[in-house]
Amino acid sequence: MPTPREVTERIERETLAPHATRAEASRGRERPEPEDPLRTCFQRDRDRIVHSKAFRRLKHKTQVFLAPEGDHYRTRLTHTVEVAQIARTIARALRLNEDLTEAVVLAHDLGHPPFGHAGEEALDQAMAPWGGFRHYEQSLRVVELLERRRRSDGTVEWGLNLTWEVRDGIGAHSKGKADLRPDDPGLPQTLEGQVARLADRIAYVHHDMDDAVRAGLLREEEIPKDVREVLGPTRGRWLDTLVRDVVTHSEDQPQVRMSVPVREALNRLKDFLFDRVYLNPQAKGEEPRAKRLLRMLFDYYVEHPEEVPEEYRELVERGEPLHRVVCDFLAGMTDRYAVRRAEVLFLPKSWTP
Repeated sequence: MPTPREVTERIERETLAPHATRAEASRGRERPEPEDPLRTCFQRDRDRIVHSKAFRRLKHKTQVFLAPEGDHYRTRLTHTVEVAQIARTIARALRLNEDLTEAVVLAHDLGHPPFGHAGEEALDQAMAPWGGFRHYEQSLRVVELLERRRRSDGTVEWGLNLTWEVRDGIGAHSKGKADLRPDDPGLPQTLEGQVARLADRIAYVHHDMDDAVRAGLLREEEIPKDVREVLGPTRGRWLDTLVRDVVTHSEDQPQVRMSVPVREALNRLKDFLFDRVYLNPQAKGEEPRAKRLLRMLFDYYVEHPEEVPEEYRELVERGEPLHRVVCDFLAGMTDRYAVRRAEVLFLPKSWTP
């Protein structure tokens, strides 16, 4: 009698597209583990990510706007959920492995520091003598080392011990400010990882524009006419246009891609957002202070390593460089926790005789 996992693997063999990644053909984990009778390896990876502390902290990490006044602006967690929705829609339409796609997406921003890209810039500057800081590399560090997982026998191990395919997708998910292009040398090696990478760009361009309009930084009619002519006259049409275009031009292909007009329109829209939102002084007025706050915390904990939490001190005892461990600690903070630590460490307290 086959196990539920074996049934799922058989369904994958029979129904997924030729270029899809099948769980039974995974390159495996760095530390081999017995197979689970219920879940495929990619389903187990997804579950480990969802149950991680780093994933829960995403709900209090900035996406674009620092400490916005309003309940409907995106956070790093809602961004991740929106990317997962888009990625799963594309993966299902292309008959790719949805479980692998979802696992990559859910973990892709686990290494993002507090205060969004301002926090990433601050840590990159602080870590410049030691190679800098990039959130996608930190996301890999989170799943490979920093998260602790309690196994079924009660023992605790460092890292989530994810499959090679999920880690490949995490490490290659980010394009930063670069344009999308079909000959990109940094693409993930699985189609599922490529879907996650593209869905990330589609999601943040769409929802950051939505947040910018809500915040009064933009009016919809200001969006470049040539972009609206390709993607649609309203933001409500964009997602449908983008997703359909990806599916149409990627079906039965060895690479996930878009048509030239849609890809160029998406690149122009990304550039427009950088000019009008991401670098807008009105939206970014608090960023210099956020950067200074993180740099002050970095310098303080390097000088006072005994005040770093015990789980991070253990990393130093295991041979990890102190500056890297302090960076790990700060990158894991939520916005509000970073502010609270700064208040405790740097603001004077009232004295009562």
